[in-house]
Parts: sequence; structure tokens; C-alpha cells
Amino acid sequence: MKKQPAIWTALQVFEKICNALPHERAVRMGAALGRTVERCSKARVGRARARAEKILGVTESEARGIVSRAYEHFGRALVEFLRLPQTAHRLDELVTLRGEEHISAALARGKGVIFLSAHIGCWEYGAALLAQHGFPMNAIGAEQRDPRMTDAIARLRQSAGVKTVGKGLDLRAAVECLKGKGILAILLDQDAREAGVVSPFLGQPASTPIGPIKLARKFGSPVVPVHIVRNPDGFTMTMTIEPPLEGTDGRPFGDDVQDAADRCNAAISRWIRANPDQWMWMYPRWATTLGDR
Repeated sequence: MKKQPAIWTALQVFEKICNALPHERAVRMGAALGRTVERCSKARVGRARARAEKILGVTESEARGIVSRAYEHFGRALVEFLRLPQTAHRLDELVTLRGEEHISAALARGKGVIFLSAHIGCWEYGAALLAQHGFPMNAIGAEQRDPRMTDAIARLRQSAGVKTVGKGLDLRAAVECLKGKGILAILLDQDAREAGVVSPFLGQPASTPIGPIKLARKFGSPVVPVHIVRNPDGFTMTMTIEPPLEGTDGRPFGDDVQDAADRCNAAISRWIRANPDQWMWMYPRWATTLGDR
């Protein structure tokens, strides 16, 4: 992994500015940052627009609006994450939580819990809120190009009580989490390349990770769909916990890997269709199956 000194320095300065401003003003600055990044990323933006237009079946104009709002949203989300040490104690003021009873019921099984989520809304807020409610939250650590950024993500999560386990899907760390009856949060909307199974994602075939599905089957851990989306005011959010996914014909979830992957993708697809401007259209989700780069 290579260090990226310019990006790292800029991020450090930006973090200080974000934390020096009042919350709403800082989040608005994040939206402005998102718009700036969009203007400076013409090639990537063009691919994102084409992707949204094709996958959602919308017009070119509609796709342009969806992608523009997505850039603005993720600029806001970056600021919100950088400010997490300040806001962790007041997340109940910013996030409305629905379905908390499903977490308690899943944990009561005593086999750990796997949270199924995606890069939609401000997912870091979701994990942080539940940690503040006393739930044993663990999140997979996405390995960044610069290891200092990987460490910074872990630091910010820890400030809210969320433990980062491993890098990528670290099998040993994931197993320890589930054996310890913790909650393992996994974002399942990335291309798994040759390691996945092909499953419909927003109606198109996509290589889908199966590691979490195999873990659920092996340890009997319930898989609970969870997502968080930004409300129209641009500052508050709503987090929804759904009942655990079930297998076909009474079989354990994960016994049929293909069926389990289809069910996971169906849940994520439903969330994205409801809030298409809060998902990462700039990411080539269908690279393996459709040659989408």
C-alpha cells in the first residue's frame, strides 16, 4: 500500500475545519465539496450517469439529477463521519430508529448477528447509533490505499463505540465476532469478481460476495437487513432494522447460497430504488458481469 501525502494532508486539514464549524454549516460545506468533486470528475461522472440511466431505466436528465444529488449526499456523509467524535453522543437527535426490537430478538438467539447493509445513506451513523444504544457493534475495515486512512476510519468508528475488525472480510476476525455473540456489519453491494455468485442486483446480474452467507450458515447467525437514509431536510436520517432473512421452505438461511444471495440483493435493490440518489453510482458494481468499468 502506498502513502498519499497530498490527499492525507488535505483530509487532515478538512477534518479540522469540519469540526470547527457548527454542525449544519459543516454538513452544507460537505454538500459543496461533493458538487466540486463532481465538476472535477467528468469521466467518472459520465460513467455514473450512464450506469444509472441503464440500470434504473430513467431518462438522461433524470440520471444526471440522481448522480449529482449522490455526489452532494456523499460529500455530506464524509463531513458527518469526520465529525463523529463530536456527534456520537447526540445521534438520537439526528437519527430516527425503527425496528430496534429485531436486533434484540436476533441477539437473543445467542449466535451473533450479521447486519446486511450497503453503501447507502450514512451507514457509519447507523453503526454508531446502535453502539450508543449499547449493542456490540463491529464493522469490517475497508483497506484504503493509504494505511493512515485505514487507521483513521478505525479511530473515528471507535470514538462512537464501533470496533473495526480486520481488513476486508477477515475470516478470523469475523468468526471471533460471531462466536463472541457480537454484531458484524457488512456492506454487501460491491463486486466480488471471481469469488462471488451471480445474482440479480437492481435487475442486472452482478457478482455477489458469499462470505457472509457462508458464515451465517456455519454459525447459525441471523442475517438482519439494516439501512439508513437521509431525510429531505438534508441533516437528519431514518434507520430501519428489518426482520432476519429466512431460507426457502423452512431451510436455514444460507443453506442455499444462490437463494440467499438473491434475497440479500433483493433487499439492497429495494432500498436503492427508494433512494437512488443516496447510493454510489460512481462505483462499477457490474464490472465482472457486464464489463462495466
